[in-house]
Amino acid sequence: MISRILIALCMVVSSAYAKPNIIYINADDLGVMDVGFNSDRYYTPNIDRLRAEGMLFTDAYAPAANCAPSRACVLSGQLGPRHGVYTVGASERGMPQQRKLIPIKNIEHLELDNLTIAGALKADGYKTIHLGKWHVGNDPLQQGCDVNIGGDETGSPHGGYYSPFKKGSMTPYNDLYPAGTHRVDIFADQAIKFMRANKDQPFFMHMAYYSVHSGLELVPEFEARYQDEDVNLKYATMISKMDQGIGKIMDELDALGLADDTLVLFCSDNGGICATSMQTPYRAGKGSYFEGGTRVPLLVRWPVKVKPSSTCKVPVVGIDFYPTFLEIAGVDKPQGKVLDGESLVPLLTQSGSFPERTLFWHFPIYLQKYAGKADDSHDVLFRTRPGSTLRQGNWKLHEYFEDGTIELYDLESDLGERTNVAAEHPEKTAELHRLLKQWRAEMNAAVPTAKNPAFDPNYKASPKKKKK
Repeated sequence: MISRILIALCMVVSSAYAKPNIIYINADDLGVMDVGFNSDRYYTPNIDRLRAEGMLFTDAYAPAANCAPSRACVLSGQLGPRHGVYTVGASERGMPQQRKLIPIKNIEHLELDNLTIAGALKADGYKTIHLGKWHVGNDPLQQGCDVNIGGDETGSPHGGYYSPFKKGSMTPYNDLYPAGTHRVDIFADQAIKFMRANKDQPFFMHMAYYSVHSGLELVPEFEARYQDEDVNLKYATMISKMDQGIGKIMDELDALGLADDTLVLFCSDNGGICATSMQTPYRAGKGSYFEGGTRVPLLVRWPVKVKPSSTCKVPVVGIDFYPTFLEIAGVDKPQGKVLDGESLVPLLTQSGSFPERTLFWHFPIYLQKYAGKADDSHDVLFRTRPGSTLRQGNWKLHEYFEDGTIELYDLESDLGERTNVAAEHPEKTAELHRLLKQWRAEMNAAVPTAKNPAFDPNYKASPKKKKK
């Protein structure tokens, strides 16, 4: 009798951990140096708690350097050349007279038949919810989500961060919350309601904050915390507000007894805007393919599998999330689905093997400047021009298509990518360049070659007239 009870209890425990809940928290435009465990400039006790209770990936990357393409890559599990989402809106960014090439045409959204992470998990019985910024289609309900709280095609917080929202997909919540309620608080409340309603079945939550995307709005409750700090006050208080929302979700997991049975992954969609918050020691920021544009904070907490306060130095990238979530959920790769990433489970559990590999990025278009010299890019006109990059070991190779420039950096000695050592290492440069071209050929990655007839090397934009 006792043995049968023990067997039954073991079966209950086994089934409880067979399908763990998955919470994927994605910050918007949050730099790798803009979290408390990496910098004492910002107050993020709940994110720091995730770091203390989980694994930190020190060399984590976004699959693209700006919002929509990064999200498209992560949610589809595929790199840009497969789905064609390279930027937000048109690919012809910046002044036409300053672009030497005609960029590759951009596709704005993922095709509806490109199965997302949410769709794959939903097909296996997971209850799925999206909260916040979607940006890869018009309606998350058409792309694998059972519940949608505020997600649509927009990339910025239309209507502002506080209710009542003047426009956009958050307006239905104006009558449900008092005036002056922050988006983060609405998302936390809705996330808690969802978890309570689905505590007895596996669920997938895509908590995609708009924070800390512009336009920045001060959060007064955190203003005093930063009075003596040399930071952008609006930006800093928004980080702390997002952190508070994360804390509410974590506290509810504890209250429901779900913490041990839930994997929580925290990341950002791309690098921060360095004119707002410098990413030293990394160079540049959002929109650049220097490290500051693609390095992101990545934490994973999964108490039954991941050792607290652990660290992984293996380079990983956002396209790895899709196969990771499938493996921990016990879901086979969907038939016909191409996935470009690798499951992180061997790294998370510190067991098994993880392949040595090269990471690739491809950006065949233009991104105009934000702040000119303060963008810390190659020039004051663009955050980046068309090109590809790769990382292999400590080597980082850049290729730019306008003039064929090749740059090689040793990240071990030059994390800020300031010294191009291509001429000092011609054999390694040639080897990596061959590898990059081979990858592009295998991916059928479009490279812009057509000359732009509007290009004018002597063109200088007229200075803006000051308003009287």
